[in-house]
Amino acid sequence: MKSVLRIATVDPGEASRNELKSLLLGIDTVWLEAECSRYEFFPDVVRQTQPDIALVNVDADSAAAVKMIAEITSDVPQCAVLVVSSSTEGSLILQVMRAGACEFLNQPLKLDDFVAALDRIRTLRGTGTGGTSESGRVISVAGVGGGVGCTAIAVNAAAALAQTPSVTPVVIDLDLTLGDVDVWLDIIPEYTLHDVAENIGRLDYSLLKRSLTRHDCGVYLLPRPVEIEGQDLIRPEDLRRILSLLRATFSHLIIDVSKAWGPLDLAAMEASDEILLITQLDLSCLRNVVRIMQHLNEHSDLGGRVRIVVNRMGLEDSDISIDRALDTIGCEVFWQLPNDYATMAGARNNGRPLSQHSPKARLTRSIRDLVMRLSANDESASEETPAEKKKGLFGLFSR
Repeated sequence: MKSVLRIATVDPGEASRNELKSLLLGIDTVWLEAECSRYEFFPDVVRQTQPDIALVNVDADSAAAVKMIAEITSDVPQCAVLVVSSSTEGSLILQVMRAGACEFLNQPLKLDDFVAALDRIRTLRGTGTGGTSESGRVISVAGVGGGVGCTAIAVNAAAALAQTPSVTPVVIDLDLTLGDVDVWLDIIPEYTLHDVAENIGRLDYSLLKRSLTRHDCGVYLLPRPVEIEGQDLIRPEDLRRILSLLRATFSHLIIDVSKAWGPLDLAAMEASDEILLITQLDLSCLRNVVRIMQHLNEHSDLGGRVRIVVNRMGLEDSDISIDRALDTIGCEVFWQLPNDYATMAGARNNGRPLSQHSPKARLTRSIRDLVMRLSANDESASEETPAEKKKGLFGLFSR
């Protein structure tokens, strides 16, 4: 997925400003950070919002616009200026380019021309001194069956990330039927994923931000719909648009996918940088690990993004060792989380993540170390390795 470019616009003309806004909202790889109707106010808007691109319509007053462009390029040099105008006069083009604009496009804007200009700016930002526009990291958390601790790990991983002041994690509850992330955080949200998808045609920064609920641990939540029948109204393309916009502002997106493995779940995984596959050391779960890995390997490179996490290590009723499990599933385990049902249940019942409820618990430390390893992106430790000799599932009990 291309990095999302954050855009602030200025256009004194209401009709052309609305037309431009409609164009921007239809492009997945841009985020409308701010819009302004006055040239004299726009430099302050740019300084406050620090967008990747300042999109300027110069038709209302070209002299004032050129002066403003020069101010922006001087004060906020990392912001690229893209100019649009209905004029084709060479003198105007020369003026705006000398003022610091990097692109000039004619109105009415053509989508192909605009996207091509964005790609050129994206390439320039990737190779120039200004660096690249960072997109949020997307992590899907998927369970191989019900009750393996998928939601618990998603919520507490996000809370562990939020302990770093510069990190802003969002949890998206994609279990549209029985999701309960809001219960884990003791939140009664005003808006849900359904409300956001329903307004996808006019979705911008302010609307999306109002749709999120923030827990005092620093985690933002976009919950599942209230009504069960509302799940059919959310389309994969709507979810992709929502994730693209969230990536532009938040550092991490943690998606608690459902157990249905349907089109929405696959769309979330396709947008993810990593997929945490949560399992336990029992026969049913390990069988499902093999089945799910086969399924994901059939979908492009999804299998290569999977990080297998074994939850509840040390359960007294488990007859399967980690070594026997590795022989069966044929790939490495990325992380092991200890069994501590009492601590996790206490955190859930109090609606507080482990980082607040039991900050010194062994399980809390293990989840914190898990997200640190994910952040370090230790590829060598997470590569899949085929088993030397695969054993039958029931052979796990034969030794």
